[in-house]
Amino acid sequence: MKMGEEQERLLPVANVGKIMKQILPSNAKVSKEAKETMQECATEFISFVTSEASDKCHKENRKTVNGDDICWAMSSLGFDNYAEAIVRYLHKFREIEREKAIHKQNKTTNSAAATTHQPDEDKNGEEDEQQIGTTSSNLFEFRVLEKGNSSCFFTKPS
Repeated sequence: MKMGEEQERLLPVANVGKIMKQILPSNAKVSKEAKETMQECATEFISFVTSEASDKCHKENRKTVNGDDICWAMSSLGFDNYAEAIVRYLHKFREIEREKAIHKQNKTTNSAAATTHQPDEDKNGEEDEQQIGTTSSNLFEFRVLEKGNSSCFFTKPS
C-alpha cells in the first residue's frame, strides 16, 4: 500500500490527538509519535470490528451495516464491556432521534394547521393549545469502569 493510500484509510491524526488530550491532565503533552501510534491502533480496531460486522451482514445477505451489527461484533470479538456501553449509547441515540422526528412532525403539523384554520374555542372559551415535545440534551455520557475509572463523553452528531 502506498503512503498516500495508507494515510487516506487512517483516522485524522488531529482528531485522535484531541481525544487523547481530553483524558490527560491539561499540562500534559502528547508527542507526534504517540498520536500516530494511537491513530494506527484506533484505525485498526475500527477496521477489525467493522469487518466482523460486515461478515455478519454478508452471511445474512444484507448490504448495510447498522449499529446493532457493530454491537454484536464487539461482543462476538470479546469486547463485552465495551459492547454493553455502546448498546446503551445506541439506545439513547435512537431515543433522541425519535424525539427529534416527533418534534419536527409536530412543528410541521402545527405550522400547517395554523395556516389552514383559526384555533377553535373549547367549552371554557379558551383557545386550543398544542404542545411541541422537547428534545433531550445532545451530550451522551457513559462510563466504562475498568482500569482507571475513565469517563467517555460523546457528542451526538447533528
